[in-house]
Amino acid sequence: MSRPRIVIVGAGFAGYRAARTLARQTRGRAHITLLNPTDYFLYLPLLPQVAAGILEPRRVTVSLSGTLPHVRLVLGEADRIDLDGRTLHYTGPEGDGGTLAYDRLVIAAGSVNKLLPVPGVAEHAHGFRGLPEALYLRDHVTRQVELAAAAEDPKSCAARCTFVVVGAGYTGTEVAAHGQMFTDAQVRKHPLRQGMRPRWILLDVAPRVLPEMDGRLSATADRVLRQRGVDVRMGTSVTEALPDGVVLSDGEFVETRTLVWCVGVRPDPLVASLGLPLEKGRLLVDPHLQVPGRPELFACGDAAAVPDLEKPGNCTPMTAQHAWRQGKVAAENVAASLGLGGERKPYRHRDLGFVVDLGGAKAAANPLGVALSGVPAGAVTRGYHLAAMPGNRVRVAADWLLDAVLPRQAVQLGLVRSGSVPLDTSSPELARVPGGPGTRREASARSGPGAAVRADTHDGGTGTGPGKGRAAEEPAKGQPGSGVTLSGSGAAERRAETELAKGRPAGEPARTWPADTPAKGPLGATRAGSRPGGEPAAGRPGGDPSAGQPGGEPAEGRPGGEPAKNQSGGEPARNQSGGEAAKNQPGGEPAKNQPGGEPAKNQPGGEPAKNQPGGEPAKNQPVAVLQPPDDQPPPGPDVAPGPVKRSDPPDDSAKGDS
Repeated sequence: MSRPRIVIVGAGFAGYRAARTLARQTRGRAHITLLNPTDYFLYLPLLPQVAAGILEPRRVTVSLSGTLPHVRLVLGEADRIDLDGRTLHYTGPEGDGGTLAYDRLVIAAGSVNKLLPVPGVAEHAHGFRGLPEALYLRDHVTRQVELAAAAEDPKSCAARCTFVVVGAGYTGTEVAAHGQMFTDAQVRKHPLRQGMRPRWILLDVAPRVLPEMDGRLSATADRVLRQRGVDVRMGTSVTEALPDGVVLSDGEFVETRTLVWCVGVRPDPLVASLGLPLEKGRLLVDPHLQVPGRPELFACGDAAAVPDLEKPGNCTPMTAQHAWRQGKVAAENVAASLGLGGERKPYRHRDLGFVVDLGGAKAAANPLGVALSGVPAGAVTRGYHLAAMPGNRVRVAADWLLDAVLPRQAVQLGLVRSGSVPLDTSSPELARVPGGPGTRREASARSGPGAAVRADTHDGGTGTGPGKGRAAEEPAKGQPGSGVTLSGSGAAERRAETELAKGRPAGEPARTWPADTPAKGPLGATRAGSRPGGEPAAGRPGGDPSAGQPGGEPAEGRPGGEPAKNQSGGEPARNQSGGEAAKNQPGGEPAKNQPGGEPAKNQPGGEPAKNQPGGEPAKNQPVAVLQPPDDQPPPGPDVAPGPVKRSDPPDDSAKGDS
């Protein structure tokens, strides 16, 4: 008799606990497969400490293969579930698809960021649901403080040091509390001009902080935040997000470069695609965590609407505490349905209390209904997290100890770019790679080497959208490379494949440099471009069209002009089919650099060719102008030098690596 096949979708609190419990109960009598985009379980409650530099990223991750020895791990994201055929279709991390057959399916896909119909939020805000988002926020905040310390303009300094967090629930409150401490510590090392200090603003439409918690805990958190300097504004939210700030519901415009979106979560979109009954977007299940009418289908965690037997008529809230315990009950009921365990049992759990870490020794907690604050609450909070974590307890405790006695390292690692962590994504735990599988097409985000630095260092940029300069660094019209392919969560600029004319690479897209005077590059080469308030350069919008540009005299070899000899419609080149055989081709006279011929002028011992280094430029070639690459920001007082662009022809073997 073949062993039954059990497939678990998601390795969050519910999915990880279900896999671990099933492995222990079945004892090899069932095939257990865990489908997850990453190879780790993420302990979300400690994510704000990663963003604040207290914990290293790997401390809050637990290896799935290392802690689930009898569970088969499949990396991928579920795309479609065939309920009648009992198959699950998924996409792997490298774009390859696959299918998993099952006898029992446990849906524990979790949740994603909840979006509201607020203009500009999807383009200019970042969520806080995954490790890439925490790493990006840590770099972004560090960068803004460093740029503010070096800024000459007090207005720019204040905008860079203003951080807006929307949502005063668990996540938003902890992000604001830890963020204020993190930036204050940075300012002590890099003092701001005119005695400024970082400003964190916490917004929520609710009447108080932590509205889902006891009033005493809410009052404690509110008091700690205000004492620390956080600007807490209840009954207020964001009505519009712009590249250089946000518009609040009371009409105030706050200049900022940072908008963190923590308004809540919504179930993973996978559950809505099943066509089964939903309750507020969550898959409706019975108290045994089984989908009615589908004995082979179970659901738990944030993706399931589980009846709350302690509060009839309600569903259990979407918290880690409930998801962790539901995973265990779902696993036991799955094993019972296969005859591999005991009797089925309903999910019933009474809250034992909540803890909120406010940074340092401050916290708010009510274990077993006893309200605590200050140092006792901090000790209870950290003790609870150590007990709840399925691994890395010693490492986490060691990091806490080191943070208490040593200063934090405020450095930018640059591991995650801005466009890699979009707010609107079904997998916040994955950093999006331009052109990679499963990426969305967005016209508002940018990617590429240095995209995060470029977006963050321009005034008016928030790290996700275009700044006050040209939107998305669009090349000038009519220039090679003006076609842009937007792939993934960032806009990856794909240069057009142009032919090489007589050994010279095709021209680069023109750029507009917002400078008052022509900036000179190496060797005194002047960058071409228009100047704000000045006369547009030839070939630029609003200026005299140059030869070969729309509206100008067609250049030779351009559409409308005389075709070049090696272009279609022109006289065949000597090394092209239909023309005279080249001297180094079969049937022609031996070339001068071939055996039996005279050495060529550009070979050792000969005179350099006119279009080669050290020789006179060819007559039909433009003078080489050294320009910075497309992904390098304009020069300014707060921009680090970028890579130097080579002028030799591109190497086709390196395509796809950028």
